[in-house]
Amino acid sequence: MPIGVVHSPFKVAQDVPIQAAAARGVKGSVEVAEEYADGLKDVEGFSHLILVYHFHLAQEYSLLVKPFLDDELRGLFATRAPSRPNSVGVSVVRLIKREKNVLHIQNVDIIDGTPLLDIKPFVPAFDQRDATRIGWLTRKIDEMHSSRDDGRFAKNSHL
Repeated sequence: MPIGVVHSPFKVAQDVPIQAAAARGVKGSVEVAEEYADGLKDVEGFSHLILVYHFHLAQEYSLLVKPFLDDELRGLFATRAPSRPNSVGVSVVRLIKREKNVLHIQNVDIIDGTPLLDIKPFVPAFDQRDATRIGWLTRKIDEMHSSRDDGRFAKNSHL
């Protein structure tokens, strides 16, 4: 059940940065439903938040997908493709400020109107890991900052 909605400058799937790291400086907001607003107490003490949301515009999933950074079919669970059995997305965003039930955020890679499922504080001691392998992305990671969603996973996409 959604607890709110994410607002961003992205009105269609195409052109959305494919990861929050590629959305540096993009501003947006999170509007938390009034009945959940008390749960935002003390959130201002965190510089970053983890947003958990529903990929509500994602098409039916396939277990083999062509991810944004590759032309080869990959196993769905070895990608971050939005079309998934349980269409759940996760993004780490920077918290700029809170105004009552609205969180002003930055580094947004989420389409406008996305249903918000949960918010968690980002805590480096809990959340950061030293990854030693990044699989097939090793050869493609440098392309992330210039890559945008091309609509291949959106409902009614022609790609």
